[in-house]
Amino acid sequence: MRISDNLQKIQSSIPSHVTLVAVSKTKPVSDLMEAYNAGQRIFGENKIQEMVDKHEQMPKDIQWHMIGHVQTNKVKYMAAFVDLIHGVDSFKLLKEINKQAQKHDRVIDCLLQIKIAEEDSKFGMSANDASELLQSEEFSELKHIKLVGVMGMATFTENMNQVENEFNYLKSTFDKLKTDQTENCHLQTISMGMSGDYKLAITCGSTMVRVGSSIFGSRNYN
Repeated sequence: MRISDNLQKIQSSIPSHVTLVAVSKTKPVSDLMEAYNAGQRIFGENKIQEMVDKHEQMPKDIQWHMIGHVQTNKVKYMAAFVDLIHGVDSFKLLKEINKQAQKHDRVIDCLLQIKIAEEDSKFGMSANDASELLQSEEFSELKHIKLVGVMGMATFTENMNQVENEFNYLKSTFDKLKTDQTENCHLQTISMGMSGDYKLAITCGSTMVRVGSSIFGSRNYN
């Protein structure tokens, strides 16, 4: 299957209100360009340096999403161009994004990463921490970020009931947090679901899915 065919197949299987992020980590620019030429404009990377390199080489109407875990000291490398940062899991990171966005006179959209999986390997904040953060004085002072939604990563398991419960938990967390809309917090996006479970995620309320291997084929980690 060609990348363009894969892309078309997935796009026809998701409703129009759901945004498709093509997860292009480890893939060469030629693969991304094939997806671009088939109409894809939103790409997700999990390493900042790789995203910077690809951004330099590719057309400028692409929206770049940072979907991996973000180290505060690397935010500055993507602050000039990143469209959405999915994995914001601490106030410290938000503050750094705000600081770097200010240098470029931008407001950067962010998603709060909520821990929904039982695995220890997954990052994220608790629903309570997220709620406290949104109501805090310090948060309201950040003028160069905008929280536009939540993101979560389900447990890596064959047990789809568990995955469904985790997705439902993220949706209900979103609904609770949504009552705290402020100037720099306007929650609209629920980013959940990947190649193996994006259809389930959509039925649970996802508005943004992160699909990699179903578009580009399996990952290349050498």
